[in-house]
Amino acid sequence: MKTFANVDEYIQEFENEVQERLIAVRKLVQETAPEAVESISYGMPAYKVNGKPLVYFGGYKSHIGFYATPTGHKAFEKELSKYKQGKGSVQFPLDEPLPKKLIQEIVLFRLAENHDKYGKKK
Repeated sequence: MKTFANVDEYIQEFENEVQERLIAVRKLVQETAPEAVESISYGMPAYKVNGKPLVYFGGYKSHIGFYATPTGHKAFEKELSKYKQGKGSVQFPLDEPLPKKLIQEIVLFRLAENHDKYGKKK
């Protein structure tokens, strides 16, 4: 697995279309959870609040992978049902519009869950 110093370096590894989507997901996460600490974990962009994982995302040849832990995916099971999934992961295909509102809702859910479990409520 290639190592990256930061998220900017990670994003630069991809072709334009993937880069644009990674930048869009990053912006959504940062705007929705401004207190989240950005890093690289498991070889991809990762965000933590209260020292605990919030969400991760990654670029691939034909999709953007989004990882909101199993709880984030379970809570949005119906909304995510049209996408290919694994336990705690979902694939947003490059040939479809990025579901920005859904991503934002998942981040908000995970943020509330994280605050309830590990820190102060907002």
